[in-house]
Amino acid sequence: MKNLFFLLLFLPITSCSGQELGWFILSPNNVEGLTNLKFLLSGLTTTIYISVISIIISAILGFIVAIPSLAKNKFLTYINIGYVEIVRAIPLLVLILWIYYGLPIMTGLSFSPFVSGIIALAISESAFQAEIFRAGINSIKKSQWEAGSSLGLTFYKRLRLVILPQAIKNILPALGNQFVYVLKMSSLVSIIGIGDLTRKANELVVSTYRPLEIYTFLILEYLILILIVSFFVRKFEKRLKQDGNN
Repeated sequence: MKNLFFLLLFLPITSCSGQELGWFILSPNNVEGLTNLKFLLSGLTTTIYISVISIIISAILGFIVAIPSLAKNKFLTYINIGYVEIVRAIPLLVLILWIYYGLPIMTGLSFSPFVSGIIALAISESAFQAEIFRAGINSIKKSQWEAGSSLGLTFYKRLRLVILPQAIKNILPALGNQFVYVLKMSSLVSIIGIGDLTRKANELVVSTYRPLEIYTFLILEYLILILIVSFFVRKFEKRLKQDGNN
């Protein structure tokens, strides 16, 4: 049964150049293939850890950045706009390289590749998260703010007790979709030596000289991972809609 599944999985992939394909290097039926599969899959936990930690930090940072945009003070609003526009303009790969290689030279602070990757992902993603929070909060009618004000609540109490409980239904689905985006973008951290899925694939290509087979398997890894996460995100969205209708 295992042999049939493996055959059906890779049968559609053929070589047009006449070169013999070497799927045996990833076959679970021999020692070398099984070892290679375990090596490739060993980067899965690192990819998930980096993505989960980054999305949590970016959500917190994004919420903090979104707060000034709600203020009537134009200076605070400009701070929000400036942060969002500047961070969104910097390519993630460039930000990863700058934090890992440039920041230690400029400030004397150096971080491990793992921490540097998380910082870069969190900062880059926080700009998008800030816009999600801003849009979600602004989707609530002004009358809700006025109702909280009539009860004598301060700005932060109105935000925490009145606005956020209503806005969260609009915010959470977007955050879920951003998690899918972070999972894909996490592949860029391999450039600084983090042993994620992409890094493991690159190392195996160097030792086996089989880029087609290994990178095809890498695509399947990300595809399955993203489809699983997307399934739960969509399920969560439907549940929120049902709760909203009830």
